[in-house]
Amino acid sequence: MSTNTGAVAISAEHVVKRFTLRKTRELKELAVWLLTKRRGVGTESFLASNDVSFEVREGETLALLGFNGSGKSTMLKMISGVLTPDSGRIRTKGRLAGLIEVGAGFHHDLTGRENVYLNGAILGMSEKEIDEKFESIIDFAEIGEFIDTEVKFYSSGMYLRLAFAVAVHTDPDIFLIDEILAVGDEPFQRKCIARIKQFSEMGKTLIVVSHDLDLVSRICDRGIVLQRGVKTFDGQIDEAVSWLRGQA
Repeated sequence: MSTNTGAVAISAEHVVKRFTLRKTRELKELAVWLLTKRRGVGTESFLASNDVSFEVREGETLALLGFNGSGKSTMLKMISGVLTPDSGRIRTKGRLAGLIEVGAGFHHDLTGRENVYLNGAILGMSEKEIDEKFESIIDFAEIGEFIDTEVKFYSSGMYLRLAFAVAVHTDPDIFLIDEILAVGDEPFQRKCIARIKQFSEMGKTLIVVSHDLDLVSRICDRGIVLQRGVKTFDGQIDEAVSWLRGQA
């Protein structure tokens, strides 16, 4: 377990999140459902988060680990406020910024420049803040010549660079990253990792979701392993990675 003794930045208390899946049925069964409105026909529910509790202290770098369907991205979305727990509670302290999905918060019909201001505002920046940081954002994103092009013409890599550049310039207290480094070329990945490490050195709180175990071993000091929505391990990152690899 991390020995960080800072104040609590994130608290998850007995968090439960259930999703309902609609299953494809034969036409006859669908007709029966439509006529009778029987509850439960054609649906199946599962717990993406099952009574999960943990605390993250200021300055910690935490990896949420697990195989596909373990609930780690769901947990990150609940921390960010994109999703709400069905029961339990999540509390955060300070300004929060996240890269949960590439281009989330971007409007396809707006230019890169317009989306910098739109996304910056969504992430809590004032217009004055964005004005002051605009050139730095564009420099980081490395898309200067395309800044006045509508983002619907951007590649996924260009989306990533601009989204990451805006997010890291919000000066967040808590920074959330979900598989975002899997997109983009190697030089930009190294640039992102360097900025993430800089945040850590500044005492920022980081939570990373990634299947790249070597990557999280380099940038995180603690790991929580989730399996089918249940927390099964919480400890030092090397131990968490070893534990998860032992389950493969």
